[in-house]
Amino acid sequence: MSGHSKWASIKHKKAATDAKRGAAFTKVTREITAAAKDGGSNQDTNIRLRTAMNRAKEINMPNSNIENAIKKGTGELPGVIYENVVFDAYGPGGVAILIEGLTDNKNRTTAEVRSILNKKNGSLAGAGSTAWMFTAKGFVSIEKDKTTEEDLMDIVLDAGAEDIKTEGDYFEIICDPSDLEAVKEAMNSKNIPAVAAELTKIPGSTVKVVGTEATQLLNLMEALEDHEDVQAVHANFDIPDDEIEKAAE
Repeated sequence: MSGHSKWASIKHKKAATDAKRGAAFTKVTREITAAAKDGGSNQDTNIRLRTAMNRAKEINMPNSNIENAIKKGTGELPGVIYENVVFDAYGPGGVAILIEGLTDNKNRTTAEVRSILNKKNGSLAGAGSTAWMFTAKGFVSIEKDKTTEEDLMDIVLDAGAEDIKTEGDYFEIICDPSDLEAVKEAMNSKNIPAVAAELTKIPGSTVKVVGTEATQLLNLMEALEDHEDVQAVHANFDIPDDEIEKAAE
């Protein structure tokens, strides 16, 4: 997970000051609407909705936008119906990629995702061919200068954290998806800010990728993540920190 989680941390930090806020609003709005449609409007019982709403607040989305997105999901307001889509793929170096999206036109999205993969040295794979490698988890990333590992363990283990790792400049917490909000609340109570806090998919094993293939892979990841219909991209790569940081610049 180290390479991909490092990438996630850097991308989240960059997004906070990025010029792509409009695109971020679109993605989060879709996620809120889909989450409300699938699990109802009660964020106390709908983990997916609660996570999406928190993400909306992090990017300063107005409350009226959030409320309207929920109402569109529950049918209280008219709106586009979005369908969950999942694509299995492979990237440079034989890296397994799992792409999750929301779309109002599956044929269009499939064609566009396939085009990105073909142009960026990847390929679409058969349904389920990579999904089995990933497990749903909650993921939180914290900059190491915000706390110590010992203090962090004392704070989050009782909240449901399963594992705490040190990856470069970050501490990374892994937990069950249902415990993500409890872990975040425990950190908030101690004024420890998170760089990233999200529901994700973690691979059971990783593939080492370096050099040209690493650059190609990260270019592919960024192109996929920038697509309007793509909500999340998971991959089992392990790329050295310096190469990830250089690519993120």
